[in-house]
Amino acid sequence: MTLRWGLLLVPPFVVVFLLTGLSQWAFVESSLYEQRSCGQIGDTLTLDNYARFLGDPFYLRILWITVKVSAVATLFTLLLAYPLAYSIARMQSRWASVLIAGVVVATFVTIVIKVFGIQIIFAANGSLNQTLMGLGLLDRPYTIIGTQEGVVIGLMHFTIGFGVLVLYSVIQTIPRSYEFAAMIHGAGVFRTFWRVVLPLSMPGLIAAALMIFNMCMGAFTSAALLGGGRVLTLPVLIQRSVMMETKFAFGGALSAILLIFVIAINLISIAILARMQTGRTKVLA
Repeated sequence: MTLRWGLLLVPPFVVVFLLTGLSQWAFVESSLYEQRSCGQIGDTLTLDNYARFLGDPFYLRILWITVKVSAVATLFTLLLAYPLAYSIARMQSRWASVLIAGVVVATFVTIVIKVFGIQIIFAANGSLNQTLMGLGLLDRPYTIIGTQEGVVIGLMHFTIGFGVLVLYSVIQTIPRSYEFAAMIHGAGVFRTFWRVVLPLSMPGLIAAALMIFNMCMGAFTSAALLGGGRVLTLPVLIQRSVMMETKFAFGGALSAILLIFVIAINLISIAILARMQTGRTKVLA
């Protein structure tokens, strides 16, 4: 008798779909109606909320800022997470377990605490600014509050633990014998990494990039606290529209646009990756 293990995935899929799909549908449904004053929603179906967003350069600029800070945070997070994940995965001592446990613990620290920690570190009278000013590298304290750089740092702090865990599990699946074989045949450390380790870990690297990018696109706390009200992203704008301005229909349209945009980027990335893998397979054949 053949066990159909795939059926075990059906119950969690149904639960996740009900929890996420129905809540998203509530926003999508409200976005299709007219936005009235005092939080009231009309009865007539319309696309005015979407036309308002797409026809206003202000909202399009917010979408661009959201994509830009998310992409930059994803890039720098991977640049930091990959060497750390590789070093831990290739360790032969008990410190590997200690370090990965530390990453797991740090990952589950609430983002509010992380953001407050960043604010303390970069405070005008903080140790970092005082040290840099004492060394003569700065004339006045440098602040990241209210800047896109600060939002990027907050997003990196939020996602780097997840990136390390994903890349660590991917690199562990690459046998070290492949690296030894390349070195035996004359490849240096850099060439071994570039021609062996990186290509084999590329699917996991892209999956980690998409996961980090999706988390950054939907992140609210880092953008709200470190943005200081001067850096608006779509999640911050959604919170303002729904909670402060009680524009539920327009907030629903913003949520739908954010969801559709993220899904489109993921599908395009997956399609490009599939085509690259197909082309590589044809070359090898």
